[in-house]
Amino acid sequence: MSNILRTGIIQQSNSADAADNRRRIADAARRLAADGARLIVNRELHDSLYFCQTESVDLCDLAADLRPGTGGPTDFYSALARELGVVMVTSLFERRAAGLYHNTAVVFETDGSVAGMYRKMHIPDDPAYYEKFYFTPGDLGFRPIDTSVGRLGVLVCWDQWYPEAARLMALHGAELLIYPTAIGYESSDTPEEQERQREAWTTVQRGHAVANGLPVVTVNRTGHEPDPSGATRGIQFWGSSFVAGPQGELLYRAPKDAEAEVCVDIDMARSEQVRRWWPFLRDRRIDAYEGLAQRFLR
Repeated sequence: MSNILRTGIIQQSNSADAADNRRRIADAARRLAADGARLIVNRELHDSLYFCQTESVDLCDLAADLRPGTGGPTDFYSALARELGVVMVTSLFERRAAGLYHNTAVVFETDGSVAGMYRKMHIPDDPAYYEKFYFTPGDLGFRPIDTSVGRLGVLVCWDQWYPEAARLMALHGAELLIYPTAIGYESSDTPEEQERQREAWTTVQRGHAVANGLPVVTVNRTGHEPDPSGATRGIQFWGSSFVAGPQGELLYRAPKDAEAEVCVDIDMARSEQVRRWWPFLRDRRIDAYEGLAQRFLR
């Protein structure tokens, strides 16, 4: 028997105007909900430009208190989820205390309540992606979030390169892996190298689907964002948001260079059958994996 989860994804470009970004997300979410979406997933840090291209203490002013009732983004997206009667995955810059910030996904239930939060665990520090300057690594672990549409294994962007993160979500009973994302091309790379990177990004996440017998939903931003410092030519975000089934099969893939909002039907019951055919969890040698807790073994 099938159990179809109609999932809406919102791939958009961003501006520096948080109110405009939220308005466009709300407009897209309303269209997706009208098309039957029960789950809506947004891109990483969707309320602002990707500010991590430079290191500036003033940009920490973009962070917000995510506790409900504070009048910030949590209240906005809570009201939107409640209005539409959908489960919504958001990605926000959290101010936890003075000088303590996180890259945080907040999941809202259909009644607008907070179903759960995930703080990004793996924090990159690369040219144009200076996230370690802004974000404290997450402290909530790899714990799925229970919702009315299923147990969601929500991770964020750089987490998507780590099979351990996907596996731990699966071992905790996640029924779907979700990755809000902000990733793009370095403009000085050759077109061939750019395509290798984009395809590697898609392939590793499809591998998480296969290895864990779970669907994967990844939502990226698109468009060009300049580097305010002028040190680089900015980031061309490569879009390509996608949904993969539990055998890694592509159910949908968005364009590289255009916005996209679409509903994708995911058969949540299919994972059970796939795991019967490919019983990777059964055959794991849990008695021989102690080395995984080490940085390196030589």
